[in-house]
Amino acid sequence: MKKSLISLVSAAFVLMAAFADSNACTHITLKGPNGTVISGRTMEWAGFDMEMRLVVVPRGAELKSLPMTDKKAGMSWKAKYGFVGVDMLKLAFDEAMNEKGLSSQSLYLPGFAKYQEYDPAQADNSITAPDLNKWVVSRFATVDEVRAALTSGKVRVVPFVHPAFGGSVPLHWAITDASGKEIVVEYVDGQLQIYDAPLGVMTNSPPYSWHLTNLRNYLNLRPVDWKEVKIDGMTLTPIGVGSALLGLPGDITPPSRFIRAVAFSQTARKTKGGYDTVTELFRILDNFNVPAEKSDPAELEKLGLKPLPYGGTQYTIAFDLKSLVLYYHTDDDRSLRRVDLKKIDFGSMKEPIFRPLRGNGAGVIDVTPM
Repeated sequence: MKKSLISLVSAAFVLMAAFADSNACTHITLKGPNGTVISGRTMEWAGFDMEMRLVVVPRGAELKSLPMTDKKAGMSWKAKYGFVGVDMLKLAFDEAMNEKGLSSQSLYLPGFAKYQEYDPAQADNSITAPDLNKWVVSRFATVDEVRAALTSGKVRVVPFVHPAFGGSVPLHWAITDASGKEIVVEYVDGQLQIYDAPLGVMTNSPPYSWHLTNLRNYLNLRPVDWKEVKIDGMTLTPIGVGSALLGLPGDITPPSRFIRAVAFSQTARKTKGGYDTVTELFRILDNFNVPAEKSDPAELEKLGLKPLPYGGTQYTIAFDLKSLVLYYHTDDDRSLRRVDLKKIDFGSMKEPIFRPLRGNGAGVIDVTPM
């Protein structure tokens, strides 16, 4: 009996540790000619299937926060703008873009995210952290509007506890508008932190300011290879291509991915704008795919979760904030799918539309010469 209990507790700790380390999302934003702004990310969750859905929410929809920690109802509001996004476990949006070209994307910030303390007396103006994407894109058109609303003190961002995540869901956010302006939003030690993010890059822990400091360790990286060097009459040349990025970290930890994402986005090819910039963003993000982790199916089943059928990168997504088009591909089908927000009548919709994210792709296209 004692041995069985110890084994069960050990398995639970192993599973929780896997969940804590399994999110390795990478976000980048690229800009192109004619005002093109493409913001996207990889969605890594290598421990279990997030059962993602594509969701279309109409203008005027009645929205509300997930329940507070004491099960009280949180803030409710009406959507000023229609939006399209991807939700997880039928709980909350991983990211979304509205009809004004504002996107909000949440990434994991384990070990550091600590939200405002929940006050039952202020439940009516409190939302849980996983609801922030939904609140942002349903209410605002620009980054400046979001910043003003968050700093006004009129909304409180509080924890949301879920057993699948071993406790409070730790998040931070990259919010980008159609002008190309971007901010990173974090809650650390209960305090709101908002950073201007002109580099258009975000990964995971530690907090954003730490990554900016760490970036100073890689000032030697450059867009073109080093040329020959002469030492005491001897001419030395690079042994091969790639000397410009010599020392670039190659592991999948958040600090290393942040450096690579900055290096790759800053050395990206010049694009023609529009879809050409979208293809460049996907090319860069393909460098950040991660494998699945080994999880115990029996333990997942106890939590009502499904094993991950493919790799740890469950989908990759890009938002064209000028043209209002969403592009994505999934772990089961690399064919690119698109959703054109300009073709959606957000005003006449009566209810949100839900569709599984997987599927709806072209699959394998036979091009055998006949």
